[in-house]
Amino acid sequence: MSRLEKLTRLLQQDPNDPFVLYGIAQEHAAAGDYDQAVAFFDRCLAADPSYCYAYYHKARALEAAGRAGEALAVAREGINAARAAGDAKALGELTALADELS
Repeated sequence: MSRLEKLTRLLQQDPNDPFVLYGIAQEHAAAGDYDQAVAFFDRCLAADPSYCYAYYHKARALEAAGRAGEALAVAREGINAARAAGDAKALGELTALADELS
């Protein structure tokens, strides 16, 4: 059974588990299925808006899909979330990503 299949089974137990949603998004991104990745990052962020690395990887997926403007907007949203959460590490990484995308 693949990681995606295992995560999908876990998701059936709790459809709003941000960790599982994030994992599924990461699997889709790794497979190059950026639209699905973004959809699952969105679900993750709906379940937990302070899941800072979901913003980072959503922005990376958008960038890989050729949607740099949207990626920058997501990175900026993530910067705000990281500030609100007091997550200095995520803030630094999201700031660097926003600078890279600018």
